[in-house]
Amino acid sequence: MGKYTGLIKQARKLVNQEASKKAKPAPEPIDETVNLSIKVAAVRRRHWVAEAKREGTTITSVIIEALSNRFGEPD
Repeated sequence: MGKYTGLIKQARKLVNQEASKKAKPAPEPIDETVNLSIKVAAVRRRHWVAEAKREGTTITSVIIEALSNRFGEPD
């Protein structure tokens, strides 16, 4: 065993104690945004993106609206 092993262990213990005192409480879990991938023909995607831009909306918002209307929202 090394000359300073005990001293190093004590220092680590003190550092860990201080860190646990300063630790912030865990934040509330929030809904994380994730990807939803589907395969569609490129010509359809281009058409839908162009139409959404003309209407001043996004494909994402249209898909979310359609899925929510069809299947509802989680409790």
